[in-house]
Amino acid sequence: MKRAYGTNQVRIIAGQWRGRRIGFADVPGLRPTGDRVRETLFNWLQAGITGAACLDLFAGSGALGLEAASRGAGHVVLVEQDARVCRQLRGSLEALQTARVTLVEQAALAYLAAAPRPFDIVFVDPPFGGEDVPAVARALQSGWLARDARIYVEQPADAHTVALPWRLLKRKTQGNVLIRLYAND
Repeated sequence: MKRAYGTNQVRIIAGQWRGRRIGFADVPGLRPTGDRVRETLFNWLQAGITGAACLDLFAGSGALGLEAASRGAGHVVLVEQDARVCRQLRGSLEALQTARVTLVEQAALAYLAAAPRPFDIVFVDPPFGGEDVPAVARALQSGWLARDARIYVEQPADAHTVALPWRLLKRKTQGNVLIRLYAND
């Protein structure tokens, strides 16, 4: 990802906060989803984002969840386990002055072990080489997905991918990133 002026920032592409830059913590393995990939993803999601309940697992910089909120999502939950990253996210949320985004400081699988509530859109973008995407998919199947939910999965382009329990809608490789959008139907 190209960083503005050598700083740890990403730009919100569209919506209410279009052009705003949000900082992210300098933490090993933190890899914000780049502008081109986010543009592709939100073009895929454009019809279903307004008013949607969104869950951003492995939030990191918050780029996916904050982009969704900027584009009109009804509510976004950011789940992030790293305390340094959460401090930065809290600062971003304060600067954006939004009540539509909730930050949960917890590991993704621990969050998914709690009582479920259904989400319309779920972002699964774990650190490359980190979390087990099939384990996250299994956990999401226990009541976390609304009917017709959309699930976005981002992994390294060379990752060994396994079949996930949803219908594949879109798939694209951009640089070293494989992006997929699924439907829960």
